[in-house]
Amino acid sequence: MRKFGNIYVIAATSVIGGALFGFDISSMSAIITTKPYKCQFNAQGNDPITDQCRGPDPSLQGGITAAMPGGSWLGALFSGWVSDRLGRKTAIQVGAVIWIIGCIIVAASADVPMLIVGRIINGFSVGICSAQVPVYISEISPPTKRGRLIGMQQWAITWGIAIMFFICYGCSFIEGQAAFRLPWALQIVPAALLFAGLCMLPESPRWLAKKDRWDAVNGVLALVHGKGDPDAPLVRNELAEIQRAVRLDRQNADVSWFELVHPRMINRTHIGLFTQIWSQLTGMNVMMYYIAYVFTMAGLGSDLLPSGIQFIINVAMTVPALIWQDRWGRRPTMLVGALLMCLFMSLNAGLFAVYSRPATAQDHFSTGAISMVIRGPPAKAIIASTYLFVASYAPTWGPVSWTYPPELYPLRIRGKAVALATSGNWLLNFALAYFTPVAFATITWKTYILFAVFCASMFIHCFLLFPETANKPLEEIAAIFEDSGPGSIEYIGTPAWRTRNDRGAALHLERNIVDPEQKPADTPSSDEIRSKDGLKASS
Repeated sequence: MRKFGNIYVIAATSVIGGALFGFDISSMSAIITTKPYKCQFNAQGNDPITDQCRGPDPSLQGGITAAMPGGSWLGALFSGWVSDRLGRKTAIQVGAVIWIIGCIIVAASADVPMLIVGRIINGFSVGICSAQVPVYISEISPPTKRGRLIGMQQWAITWGIAIMFFICYGCSFIEGQAAFRLPWALQIVPAALLFAGLCMLPESPRWLAKKDRWDAVNGVLALVHGKGDPDAPLVRNELAEIQRAVRLDRQNADVSWFELVHPRMINRTHIGLFTQIWSQLTGMNVMMYYIAYVFTMAGLGSDLLPSGIQFIINVAMTVPALIWQDRWGRRPTMLVGALLMCLFMSLNAGLFAVYSRPATAQDHFSTGAISMVIRGPPAKAIIASTYLFVASYAPTWGPVSWTYPPELYPLRIRGKAVALATSGNWLLNFALAYFTPVAFATITWKTYILFAVFCASMFIHCFLLFPETANKPLEEIAAIFEDSGPGSIEYIGTPAWRTRNDRGAALHLERNIVDPEQKPADTPSSDEIRSKDGLKASS
């Protein structure tokens, strides 16, 4: 079968795996306030005054929502094993098949336990795809486009959220259970497209090198980076970098999970893990899952369109990161995002604290999670601040949280390390999805204070310990963490605030404007690579 080598086609196809997560977010957030859903899963019984279905209570709804990220946590951990043995591409295809199975169960759910089981299976799929799509793209992309291409995962998530939201909005006008069963069943479509599309894409050249398939490595690099020319300078430089990395990795061939906590690796492990943890502690996915509750408190009732505006902002504001993320660099993007999100979370907390009143039985809210009532100009300010929060997250921590972890690790442990980092995302996602309805019901506006404190903490942590990785070959990033150079810190390496984004040099190399005298001396030709001696030297 013909393989496509255009890097944008490769990225656009593989990030459909990210869109699955987006579909799940909207398939819950757009439905939890609708009458058919509440009547089908009516754990609280009917309202004694209005006789309307009240649906699941806050704790049960938190459990239903959290089932997906709980499954994702398991899937992310499992994904490293699958990816290292079957390949990056095949691991994503396995995730697509599991997603289809989960969607069938969810769409046919007759009760809450069946719904939770289906969402756990869906989550297992999302865990695999969300961990391995960034690894796959990072290992096949040129350095100067890597941030943009991995960032497409976040853009795909936002598109998934928006598309599924408006599907749910349209289906909300259908009478009966089809209002939620139809959109849940339609989630099968993107997974089927993902599985079929991956059949026409090449495997990761770095995974192929790890398996000693050097002819295939050279073929993939020529297809993707050399426009079919195996002797293109960029192809030869990439090949030399991969060979050096594989030789080094084989000196430490026995890779286990314990290597991630080795003193010389634990700094990188903690940075990747906390990148994903902090992306959840911003509160963004909480805003996505339960935005209908917040807007109901602000007097918008069950109207879904204000939520739809938020999802459109999320899609649109991710675009600047795709265009300029590699130019901005990772550190400035994360630092600015943390500051802005802290500001808007604090603003929401202040508005609710000063201008809201507790909800009462006369408000006839269907859940205790809708615990406050705010009206007038302060309510409009809440809505505006929420939109601005989303506009701050979308071009910063949204895409960078997927771009950054795969860049940190050497090839031999990259699959496991990114799986561990992504599992941190899903573990926190699970905890927050369960915690948020209960938090709104008990500590009300103070929920926003927690997230503001988290955003301030991530700014400090990022400034002190997160180095710049933009526009550097994956193999070169390892040097940042070496503690033998001048000014380095033991077990940490180069201080994070001293690292820089040297985009000009990376572009110079990638455009093949390289003086022959500056090429690596051990860069072989394609004929040498295909020779037996070249293959032996690689091992």
